[in-house]
Amino acid sequence: MILGIVQERGKQQNPVTGSGGMLLGRVREIGNNYPNHKNFRVGDKITSMVSLSLTPLFIEEIIEIFPQRDQVKIRGYAVFFESAVLAKIPIDLPETLALAVMDVAGAPAQTYRLVKPNMNVVIIGAGGKSGSICCAVARDILGPTGKLIAIQPSERGRARVQELGYCDTVLAADATNALECNRAVEQATNGEMADLVINCAPVENTEMSSIMSAKNNGVVYFFTMATSFTKAALGAEGIGSDAQLIIGNGYAPNHDIIAIDVIRRHKKLRDLFEKVYA
Repeated sequence: MILGIVQERGKQQNPVTGSGGMLLGRVREIGNNYPNHKNFRVGDKITSMVSLSLTPLFIEEIIEIFPQRDQVKIRGYAVFFESAVLAKIPIDLPETLALAVMDVAGAPAQTYRLVKPNMNVVIIGAGGKSGSICCAVARDILGPTGKLIAIQPSERGRARVQELGYCDTVLAADATNALECNRAVEQATNGEMADLVINCAPVENTEMSSIMSAKNNGVVYFFTMATSFTKAALGAEGIGSDAQLIIGNGYAPNHDIIAIDVIRRHKKLRDLFEKVYA
């Protein structure tokens, strides 16, 4: 399937989510007019901080597939333009761990912007890769204030959230069931609802659960690429919600540095990433 997609489109794009992931490799050649040539040298190990759905890619051979960590080892090459964001692999982290962290680097950076002390924060899909790192950042900012609430339907995901220990409450609500999430968050916040909802769920039809978990004038950040703008916008309009809806952007200034810093400071989170995603 991957070979077929890349052969047809010249790029890699997940047919379900529309995203493409990212890559890890070595610099093979640098154009003379590339503006950031002083930052990179031929042979440097780098990760792409832009989606492979935007990156010209050629696959010579698929060497190995790692389904448990959603990674594929290939022989091939990609072409990056001057607008593409790249990052060097940190020398103190295993390559596969760095790749896993960089893949969701936009999530912790945006979380730092949005979370404020004393907030009620709900993270949907808190047991996943982006959700767990968002939990760590939110706890850093909230400290002992506010309330951090995880929504995670799977038992395995809830076990991960509990083990990390960042969240005050872990809800088993189904994120595709808006009424169920609304009632669960209402009970967990004593009717206050969330000041901020961060949606990291990698499934469709979670837009209304996010909006209905937030206060009428709260903020909803859709980091998940499974988000439908139409469902989110028309859904909020349909129930008369004035929540600020933010579409996930995988880029923020210094997001690679921020994400790596979070992993370095949180041992349990790093252990989880190394065990599950690296």
